[in-house]
Amino acid sequence: MEAVKKHYFSDLGVMLGRSMRHISRSMDTIVTVTIMPIAMMLLFVYVLGGAIQSGTDNYVNYLLPGILLIAIASGVSYTSFRLFTDVQRGIFERFHSMPISRSTLLWGHVLTSLVSNAISVVVIILVALVMGFRSSGGIVPWLAVAGILLLFTLALTWVAAIAGLSAKSVDGASAFSYPIIFLPFISSAFVPTGSMPTAVRVFAENQPVTAIVEAIRALLSDQPVGKDIWVALAWCVGILLLAYIFAMRVYKKRV
Repeated sequence: MEAVKKHYFSDLGVMLGRSMRHISRSMDTIVTVTIMPIAMMLLFVYVLGGAIQSGTDNYVNYLLPGILLIAIASGVSYTSFRLFTDVQRGIFERFHSMPISRSTLLWGHVLTSLVSNAISVVVIILVALVMGFRSSGGIVPWLAVAGILLLFTLALTWVAAIAGLSAKSVDGASAFSYPIIFLPFISSAFVPTGSMPTAVRVFAENQPVTAIVEAIRALLSDQPVGKDIWVALAWCVGILLLAYIFAMRVYKKRV
């Protein structure tokens, strides 16, 4: 059993290293995942922030959770693209002809998504600190925020895996991320939902991004979280379980 585990984890390390090298050699990935969310944050804070009534004097504090979710949604689209590329080039078949654990191929992409998105989140938070972001939350709230973002990333990564393994074209592989990137704009990420028309407000208050944003915002400001954290966790875990089940089914059909 120990030999099998060692073999599995060594294979997983090789697959993770391979996928991470692809990211480090792709400047468009780095720009899209990190630079674009930062540019958006700069735009909203320094150009539009003065005209937005968010109920706080520090708009970057209000804005940051939504920017982080947009960055993650942008990042997982590349997971879908890399999986689609591997399928089209017959990479899976080549690796399956070798004595390696088959599931490590898929998990290598998943772990790469977690690592690359974690780096992107850290960079964005550092830039936000330079822009004036401040948090009164302690270690425990920050760990809770990290856990929520990890679950959110993992859930979207498995959704990306479904798209990457089943898409018929490059555009189809990445198109799933567009609605996800757009969701924060119809939530409390940028403005309070109370300022929205009734129909839009009802949708905004009952979609996953709002609960996740409100939970992260409360944790970072050391305020009572209430039910938002449980709603956020329920959304993340629910999407994760469903996406994982369907992704594994598609993967098994492929292999």
